[in-house]
Amino acid sequence: MATETQTKKAIKGGEFLIRETQANEVFIPEEFNEEQRMIAQTCKDFLKQEVYPKLNEIDSQKDPDLMPSLLDKAGELGLLGTSVPQELGGFGMDFNTTMLVAETLGAGYSFAVAISAHTGIGTLPILYYGNDAQKKKYIPNLASGKWKASYCLTEPDSGSDANSGKTKAVLTADGKHYAITGQKMWITNGGFADIFIVFAKIDNDKNLSAFIVEKGFGGITMNEEEKKMGIKGSSTRQIFFNECKVPIENLLSDRENGFKIAVNILNIGRIKLGVAAVGGSKMTVTAATKYAKERKQFGTPISNFGAIKHKIAEITTKIFASESAHYRAAQNIDDAYHALMTGGMDSAQARLKSLEEFAIECAILKVHGSEVLDFAVDEGVQIYGGMGFSAEGPMDRAYRDARINRIFEGTNEINRLLTIDMLMKRAMKGTLDLMNPAMAVQKELMGIPDFGGNDDSAPFAKEKKALANLKKAGLMVSGAAVQKFMMKLSDEQEVLMNLADMLIEGYVAESCLLRVEKLIGIRGEKACAMEKEIALIYLHYAIEKAASAGRQAIYAFAVGDELRLMLLGLKRFTKIEPYNLKEARRRLANHVIEKGEYPF
Repeated sequence: MATETQTKKAIKGGEFLIRETQANEVFIPEEFNEEQRMIAQTCKDFLKQEVYPKLNEIDSQKDPDLMPSLLDKAGELGLLGTSVPQELGGFGMDFNTTMLVAETLGAGYSFAVAISAHTGIGTLPILYYGNDAQKKKYIPNLASGKWKASYCLTEPDSGSDANSGKTKAVLTADGKHYAITGQKMWITNGGFADIFIVFAKIDNDKNLSAFIVEKGFGGITMNEEEKKMGIKGSSTRQIFFNECKVPIENLLSDRENGFKIAVNILNIGRIKLGVAAVGGSKMTVTAATKYAKERKQFGTPISNFGAIKHKIAEITTKIFASESAHYRAAQNIDDAYHALMTGGMDSAQARLKSLEEFAIECAILKVHGSEVLDFAVDEGVQIYGGMGFSAEGPMDRAYRDARINRIFEGTNEINRLLTIDMLMKRAMKGTLDLMNPAMAVQKELMGIPDFGGNDDSAPFAKEKKALANLKKAGLMVSGAAVQKFMMKLSDEQEVLMNLADMLIEGYVAESCLLRVEKLIGIRGEKACAMEKEIALIYLHYAIEKAASAGRQAIYAFAVGDELRLMLLGLKRFTKIEPYNLKEARRRLANHVIEKGEYPF
């Protein structure tokens, strides 16, 4: 679903930092059409009817056929083939619709992990990198659920450094097979998968290659199910390949292209994980709000207490902001895909290129979505009080299951480092002009501050100025860090993570504000009173967090006059007009409490 208005040249990945985006350029969730909402409802109904009544059974793993049977039922509804083209047995949905499916199913606890691994990292490597014969053989059976898929990348000594894997592939004497030998761990769906995407190095290659391995090839053994903190119903195994003979035609893409496949597939996994976490967060705040309305202390429901209202409003605000950023980025990816297709590029290649273009945003959103969910479940436990700590209540499972998301698809630390690394590389290549905007900020720092004179009658004029300044703060600190550390900046991980936090908060706050501005344009300001409160609450939060991250970064490398000047600049660029956030949160919480669920 393309955005209705395209008034500017299409935005590039990471360009949000140096370019002002207009509200009519972003897609907002309120624009989903009736058909897309019906698809989301199908997902909700599936969870309600098939998954939620069996949560304890799923987690116990006593019936090894239960999870595969649920995937079979999801396959019958077409939920395994949303990303798959119609000619290969799927629905061929656009990227934003598959995001909506991922969000809705993200409330499915362990089942959400199983289905996302199957449809994402299990299926997409073949869909995007497979040749015609491989696609025709495997994709229809994966889309229907006849075959289940898993992804074998991680090894005991190679996690974040995936390319250091030791699994070997050796060409057999007859030249017809590769014999794969090695150990893989933390393999989701490993216990019941029919198809494994396996990464190994051929001979003494520097880079990984990828293979499509069928369980029936032989030479495959596995350990018992891992005992985990959470997502207990997700099959997680160590898998051993011992001279597993894989036909040479099952090499996926070119030799030594495995690492690139892994990186690009993880881009998709990151943004999908982030939006799935948004879905889990919505369910959490709904459950916590309902409980707060029922639970009485001192003769009144605890939802009447300011401390509880604060929590409900904070969770709701962060969910709304994260959701805004996810669908903004997803539409950018879709628009880039259609532009590449129009230019004559093959569909699979266009999808990969569009995702690669917005890899920075994918990393940002993986971090933000997973941390919003962690915040939501932590506060959910607190709202439930003693019952939150009890395994009889829903928050026990929600809290434990959420924790893996900050580790999955690259740890949040790795993703923070990646956002800055990718941004800097694009600047060095000249695909993003960060230098001139950074120099302009330095020049502005030495000049006389702007004390107003702008048109404050335009929608969110003051807030947009605050946002623009927030971006300037990020450019100022990152520019100074580059000058200070030069080529050794990559060694300063603490500083890089500070810079990433400034970048993340700027992107999410802007996405939230643009969504509300666009919504006001559609519905009118009166009808969007609560959404406006959210935009203001989140902007204040984002600026406060960015200011703190900026200070920590500056303290790490600046001294004397430079330190004082930069702190003054940071203070100037992180100013925002005072707003009674307590009352704003109360108004928002009252709205959520009245609705009894996440209402947006």
